[in-house]
Amino acid sequence: MTPPRLSLSLTDTREKLLSLRGVLFDLDGVLTPTVDVHMRAWSLLFNAFLTENGVTEPYTDSDYFEFVDGKPRYDGVRSLLASRGLTLPDGDPSDDPSALTICGLGNRKNAAFNETLAEDGVTPYPGSIDFLNFVVDAGLDVAVVTSSRNGEMVLAAAELRDRFEVVVDGMVAAKEKLAGKPAPTTYEYAAQLLGYSAAECVVIEDAQSGVQAGRAGNFGLVLGVDRGVGADVLMNDGADAVVQDLSELVPAPSSAAPTAATGAAE
Repeated sequence: MTPPRLSLSLTDTREKLLSLRGVLFDLDGVLTPTVDVHMRAWSLLFNAFLTENGVTEPYTDSDYFEFVDGKPRYDGVRSLLASRGLTLPDGDPSDDPSALTICGLGNRKNAAFNETLAEDGVTPYPGSIDFLNFVVDAGLDVAVVTSSRNGEMVLAAAELRDRFEVVVDGMVAAKEKLAGKPAPTTYEYAAQLLGYSAAECVVIEDAQSGVQAGRAGNFGLVLGVDRGVGADVLMNDGADAVVQDLSELVPAPSSAAPTAATGAAE
């Protein structure tokens, strides 16, 4: 039996982080609490659909973490339906939200998400902003990598768009024909745009599929943020360390901010 992975200490995690060159942030659940909006939208969609199709097993938050979280929208629909023994034709991304296709259901969920975001807005996690400031001040380059096709909109709503020169979201992935998480391709593409190898970058993720992507791509560091899926789960999926909040890695204000290494990562 394979022993459980052991998490790096906060000190070792910070030191490893600062030996790297690029920081690749997931968006929902890492920078912004929009995961809550996504979860509500998915729950409304799937519980109604499952009931209409005679499925007695309800959709739960555990289903979100296991089948949907971090994946491209249509892949999430396909995975959840498969877990209940249901199939639908793929359809086309242009499908109306009323269409009984994978894309139609995904678009129905997206409409609910956009409506909620427009009404309520979104405020970034304060600890994530402290961490972002810390790594930028230390000389690291930063990018956002998200499966969401709403990445640009969420960043704008959170007033974060100007903090990131590189954003690889679901729209970019579709245009460049990049495989979604848990494949490492979108993270590899973001690292390439920053001018670095995977070994020179850290992947920061709250989703199982995202942590799996970081591990599959052999990134220099895979940092999990536990927003509900569980630290042990993220560790087992390949995280090197897991924190509850990214502020845990920010030194006390009296500490001098270290600088990033000028050479390649170890």
